[in-house]
Amino acid sequence: MPPRASKRKSAPPTSSSVTSSDGRSVSSKAKTKGMEKIDRLFDSYANSSLGMIDPDGIESLCSDLGVDYTDVRILMLAWKLKAEKQGYFTQDEWRTGLKALGVDSLSKLKKALPELENEVGKPSNYEDFYSYAFRYCLTEEKQKSVDIESICELLNLVLGAQFRPQVDLLIEYLKVQSDYKVINLDQWNNFLRFCKEISFPDLENYDASQAWPLILDNFVEWRREKHS
Repeated sequence: MPPRASKRKSAPPTSSSVTSSDGRSVSSKAKTKGMEKIDRLFDSYANSSLGMIDPDGIESLCSDLGVDYTDVRILMLAWKLKAEKQGYFTQDEWRTGLKALGVDSLSKLKKALPELENEVGKPSNYEDFYSYAFRYCLTEEKQKSVDIESICELLNLVLGAQFRPQVDLLIEYLKVQSDYKVINLDQWNNFLRFCKEISFPDLENYDASQAWPLILDNFVEWRREKHS
């Protein structure tokens, strides 16, 4: 039976003014409980001696999520967590990322992956994710470039679904050319710009006099010679 209403009129309590027997607001307790669940999930994958989720923990997480370790959605998760070190998630990164996703359990995280894909796919987010993918591969201090083999794998992972013909040809070129051993961020970002702006396979609107990196001038020349 509901309690009898008081005859005195008073303002309805706000969520912050509703308190439990221990004096804490109900909303505060709910937030604390949610964070505790996020922390328990973190602890189930974390290396206790490191205080973070390491590559083995991420591999276990992937297995439980039913995705491959090299699945692009794991890279998307790292982007959402703003993970700074490849193959590692700190507790702060985990808390911030899962809170932003609105999840506190493995089942909820699994259900959130398609939504995360949609979020990354938005034009306003995709370029940031694309640049992040490169920076995530910078594993050494002051490292500014990534080796060709890793770049080929990364191109396939983050651009392959959208621009398969361009990516396949670009990877073929990168593997046969001998002028470049590594790729920098500017070159990497221009690969995306090239895929978005240049007509393919004819490359008719490619103008070498514009601000394209030399590696793409060489790629276009190689492509034209190959099909002349």
